[in-house]
Amino acid sequence: MEKEELSVSTAESETLLEVKKNRIVLENGEEIPIQEVIARAFNMEVRFRTLMAYYKCAIMEVETKMRVLNETLSLQYDRNPIETIKTRLKSPQSIIEKMIRKGIAPTVNNIEQNLNDIAGIRVICSFPEDVYLIAKYLLQQDDVMLIEQKDYIKNPKPNGYRSLHLIIETPIFLADEKRIMRVEIQLRTIAMDFWASLEHKLHYKKNIACAEEIAEELRICAEHSAKLDEEMQRIRSRIEESDKSKRF
Repeated sequence: MEKEELSVSTAESETLLEVKKNRIVLENGEEIPIQEVIARAFNMEVRFRTLMAYYKCAIMEVETKMRVLNETLSLQYDRNPIETIKTRLKSPQSIIEKMIRKGIAPTVNNIEQNLNDIAGIRVICSFPEDVYLIAKYLLQQDDVMLIEQKDYIKNPKPNGYRSLHLIIETPIFLADEKRIMRVEIQLRTIAMDFWASLEHKLHYKKNIACAEEIAEELRICAEHSAKLDEEMQRIRSRIEESDKSKRF
């Protein structure tokens, strides 16, 4: 059985470990040669970098799926449902902070088993209908498995946040193996993304006066943004219906 990784950070060295004649003494009395500790730490670093590379591959895989969908659906609907695709790989610091908040030991195995948002893709569409259209065709693919779905468009968060979140599993094909990786996908409209970006910047400002009042104003702005999405979608539908009638 593979040994659990042993961190050798300064903080842990002060509280958990003792150096004694080129050996590390654990609280339970176990003594481990320093060279073995170094080897374990190096092994953990290599495994971590390898895992991050796998997540990068998963991002590329899903991004390609989105671009193919955008191209093929443009032929069917005479428009591109996707405006922008953004990708993100969670930083090591963010990973550690999240695991600490969850009370999970920060090991490579635990990262893969317990975190679903290491690899992230944000898909920006013009209209709410397009969000669900993309999600529908993506989840129909036989190599995509839905793990979790949260619809914050139909059920917005209390602060007004709107987006469709999907956690999926999909295979990546490496030189000598196939691995199943998890990816978080956020699908939202341009208006939803604009609001979320500004809300995020304002939320993390320090020492804001009247914070509750501003939060309520942001929530109202989110409602206005949602109404704008609905109105623009209605106008688009009218234009498309008009085009159809002209053809016949």
